[in-house]
Amino acid sequence: MSSALAALAVAAAPAAKAAVPAAHAPSSPGLAGAFFALLLVLGLILGLAWMLRRLPGAGFRPAEGLRVVASLQLGAKERAVVVEVGGQQLLLGVTAAGISRLHELPQPLPPAEPPKLPNLKDLPNFAQLLSQRLRKDA
Repeated sequence: MSSALAALAVAAAPAAKAAVPAAHAPSSPGLAGAFFALLLVLGLILGLAWMLRRLPGAGFRPAEGLRVVASLQLGAKERAVVVEVGGQQLLLGVTAAGISRLHELPQPLPPAEPPKLPNLKDLPNFAQLLSQRLRKDA
């Protein structure tokens, strides 16, 4: 009987040891931990953006004394660009192979008019247009 009891004790020992680590498993961080992690990531993004603006030559600032006045897409990778440099306007051809000066403008281009919003009073009545269209189709 003692040998059977000893065998049972030996078999139960590994099962008891396996149950102990499961009781001390780390718990999830919870809502406060997730909120803290979110704040940490947002702070990291803002800090890197601030540092990128401070690095010389790596910012998104336009170059002083250089301004794109107009641009026209000519093809998939080709465009004509009017650039103002020091009060003088140049017509440039921009391709995938490079940039070349096409013409020096004797007089600057007139400034572009700001886009105008449509006058809502001049728009046609939608109900009338729809009824006319339905009558034509019938």
